[in-house]
Amino acid sequence: MSITRREFMKTAAVTGVGAATFPAFGGAWHRSNDETIRVGVIGCGGRGTGAAINSLEAHHSTRIVAMADLFEDRLNGSLGWLKNADELAERVDVGDRRFTGFDAYKQLLALDEIDLVILATPPGFRPIHFAAAIDAGKHVFLEKPVAVDPAGVRAVIEASRRADQQRLSVVTGTQRRHEPSYLQAIEQIRIGSIGDVHSARCAWNQGGLWVHDRKPEYTDMEWQCRNWLYFCWLSGDHIVEQHVHNLDVINWVMGGPPERAYGMGGRQVRTDEKYGDIFDHFAVEYEYAGGRRCLSFCRQQDGTDGRVEESVFGTQGTLTTRPGFAVIDGKARWRFTGNNGNPYVHEHVNLLRSVRGDGPYLNEAKRVAESTLTAIMGRISAYTGKAVTWDQAMSSQLDIVPGEFAFGDRPTPEVPVPGRTPLI
Repeated sequence: MSITRREFMKTAAVTGVGAATFPAFGGAWHRSNDETIRVGVIGCGGRGTGAAINSLEAHHSTRIVAMADLFEDRLNGSLGWLKNADELAERVDVGDRRFTGFDAYKQLLALDEIDLVILATPPGFRPIHFAAAIDAGKHVFLEKPVAVDPAGVRAVIEASRRADQQRLSVVTGTQRRHEPSYLQAIEQIRIGSIGDVHSARCAWNQGGLWVHDRKPEYTDMEWQCRNWLYFCWLSGDHIVEQHVHNLDVINWVMGGPPERAYGMGGRQVRTDEKYGDIFDHFAVEYEYAGGRRCLSFCRQQDGTDGRVEESVFGTQGTLTTRPGFAVIDGKARWRFTGNNGNPYVHEHVNLLRSVRGDGPYLNEAKRVAESTLTAIMGRISAYTGKAVTWDQAMSSQLDIVPGEFAFGDRPTPEVPVPGRTPLI
């Protein structure tokens, strides 16, 4: 089973299948009088399983009715978790609607009864799956990041345009945008509580994460897909896969993406072959409109001090944010004291309100694509040792995802070397 990515993306970019098919509120659910919202899960790892549970928690009308994953054992493991999710389990009715392999997403999306899909495969697959979901007329929960290279970002932005045409709702996995502490913190900036913003700092510094050791029976492709965190074509590197959360907050504060990135990074600790071709630390200076700057740091190294937060510096104070926490020190002192709830559920609540027409129409795909490209800019700059502008990144022909997906040989790409890796 092989899928040619470049042919798919070229076709999807020009066809806009179904663009004029649906009424004011799009998607299959609005063609039915049944209150139930039927959800399909594409990508059955930890995040896909968690998102499925969050969708069930968000509204009593949701049902998990189909699942797809590259690997059968991952799908079965995820289904086992859902079937044991206490009172939520009664709304899991997958039956024989279980699909595996590289084309599993196609089989799931072909089901007319699916109203909404959760896309939680490794990010390298996400532009293809998102475009296919929109062209199938499905509402989407789109995990972050949405791509691993500029080619993928452009494909997501184009699919987002088609989602708007069909009034298909899209909410992304940048849950800080739905979190009360962050929403109130941004409002404090908007009303001038810290004065004029002139700079910022953000970080996601932590220890190491899981690694999936290779087994003799694995082909190169299977091992890389199972060990996806450590291969740039699958994860985008941890600055893209993880640090995008912090960078999305800074773009939110600054009113849009940066104009320029100047970064560095390397691979000091995770040098074994099992860690693929990614770095273990980055430091990037982002320049925004008006000369405002953000210093960005991310690190995954055991034994190091952790920090996951954003700091925004204004002429009259400093705002510091992290999940469930927001404080202003300065002329106007302020602290978030409300009920933060579960932001992973909040984002699904807001998505379902959009789908049902009970709240504002939401399509967050373009915005998170811009935040994804922000992270990619930093990675490219660190990999090459060159400054990268927004226009360069947006027009870059860099396309690191394989042209064909099939189990077989796929050597590990070379680790980038600043000053030698070309800027494309």
